[in-house]
Parts: sequence; C-alpha cells; structure tokens
Amino acid sequence: MILINFPAPDFKIVREGDKELIFDRYRKKYVTLTPEEWVRQNFLHYLVKTLAYPAALIGIEKEIFLGELKKRFDIVIYNRQMQPWMLVECKEMNVPLTEQTMQQVIRYNMVIPATYLVVTNGVHTFCGSYAAKEQQWRFLTQLPAFGQ
Repeated sequence: MILINFPAPDFKIVREGDKELIFDRYRKKYVTLTPEEWVRQNFLHYLVKTLAYPAALIGIEKEIFLGELKKRFDIVIYNRQMQPWMLVECKEMNVPLTEQTMQQVIRYNMVIPATYLVVTNGVHTFCGSYAAKEQQWRFLTQLPAFGQ
C-alpha cells in the first residue's frame, strides 16, 4: 500500500439546486461532486501538484469498449509519446479495495495497455506493474516518478 499525503484542497465548489458541483481544472468544467469525484479530484491534484505529472498528459473519464460493453476509466496518464503510461481507477473512500477492484483495472488494461495500474479510494492506494518475464504483478511502495 502507498501512503499519500494529499495537498490542501483548493477546489471551487458551487451549489446548483440540490447538487454540489466541483470545478475540474483538467476537464475545464464543473462536474457533479460525488464521493468518487472527490477522490478523483484529490488524486489528480496530488499527481500534478506533488508529483509534477504534466497535466497536459492526463485524460479523465474516457470511454472504452470491453467487447460490447461501454465503460469509462477514471484517469490515464500518457507518456511524452502519447502512449498510455498509467491507468488509475478511483473508488469512493468507503469502498474497500478488493481483488475485484484490481480485476476491473486489469480488464481496462487489456484495452488500454499501460505500464502502471493504480487503484485508490483516497485512503488506500495500490500501484503495480506486470513483470512479463516472471508472469506476475509487482506492487510498488510509492508511485513512480513521471516517465520512469
């Protein structure tokens, strides 16, 4: 498990009727503030502000197809050659990270092959990469530096 100290939030949050909206500075629009969105925004903020991942190389909630099923992944970070480098699956804080959660991001990785896979609920975070030679997953104790 990776311990993350999120930077102090500096989000723009507004109320629209009975909904709260948060400004996503990366998508440049207001989105509904759900518990999962709160985790996603904090994690994005951490990647860009703390780890200096380039914001221009981050994709958020893009559609993919798993066979006939249309799904959305949470975050993809591209390398400088615009190839997927890291996939991130965000869950609400109260959702435990299980084998099933990891299988979800592994399925996404079949469509969008990336070097690193991350699963986070804002409290617990796991990052792994597949070692093809050993045919097993290696889990890291910290998120890799960008481009590593």
